[in-house]
Amino acid sequence: MHKIDYKAIENLSNEAKKSERKRINLNIHKQSNDPIQRFLNAMEPGTYIRPHKHDNPAKRELFAVVKGKFAIVEFDNLGNITDYAILSQNSDNYAVEIEPKSYHTVIALEKSSIALEIKDGPYNPENDKNFASWAPPESDKNNATEFLNKIIEKLNLKNM
Repeated sequence: MHKIDYKAIENLSNEAKKSERKRINLNIHKQSNDPIQRFLNAMEPGTYIRPHKHDNPAKRELFAVVKGKFAIVEFDNLGNITDYAILSQNSDNYAVEIEPKSYHTVIALEKSSIALEIKDGPYNPENDKNFASWAPPESDKNNATEFLNKIIEKLNLKNM
């Protein structure tokens, strides 16, 4: 039995706060070739996850809130927002599943937010994500922050 207790959650959250990327994950699966990838992802507001899809090979991805609040946003192939959901213990939504080949991103809306992610495996960094050409790379910090803020503004998420 693999137990994840309060202390593990708090430690993960503290590591995310110290991280330059404002996020960190804790793998539950033991190997990257596991057919089901399972991990906790601790995220702080301001972390930028470049919109991407899993299409080669096609993979589903489930997000469930453990703590805090998230916006899960889907886009069409041109970068237009097609759907979104707010996940929190205090909302009607606790989890969403992203279909394969759907551009998406995750936005942390509260400090110390943690999601459980489950994704089809195996994990291969060479082909795991197909990043959207219409979204700035994570390394382009100014444009990435601007892009993230535009999504937050467009969906009126600033005071959520």
